[in-house]
Amino acid sequence: MARKRGLLTLQFVPYVDIERLASPDRVEKLLKIVKDEKIVLLEGRLKSREEAELIRRTMEDIDDSFKGIEISPVTQGSKEELAFFQRIRAKLIDLLLGDRRGLTIIGPASIVKEIRKDPDKIQLLTEDVKKK
Repeated sequence: MARKRGLLTLQFVPYVDIERLASPDRVEKLLKIVKDEKIVLLEGRLKSREEAELIRRTMEDIDDSFKGIEISPVTQGSKEELAFFQRIRAKLIDLLLGDRRGLTIIGPASIVKEIRKDPDKIQLLTEDVKKK
């Protein structure tokens, strides 16, 4: 059986593109990109209430053409794993950068089936992309 080939699009969204937006506008911007069947690489993290709102909005919008999202924040190893001075440095960086630290991956569930993280890599398990 021949595999269908298609284009998988990753769209990088720098933190400066969303930092001045109100939470509902952030969620709307990200949801619009994902509904265009693109995988979002967001610089930084969403606030927990924004992530919850994104999931809530996604659940409301599920239909035959939109199957939902997969979302995964990616940050440096847990603070418990870091040595004392690294933890102090991490806290200082958190104070300075806040939500800019890390990366968040958001993709349409019709394409991204699973996001796996380990200290050395990120793996996206995807479906074959339908050619339009």
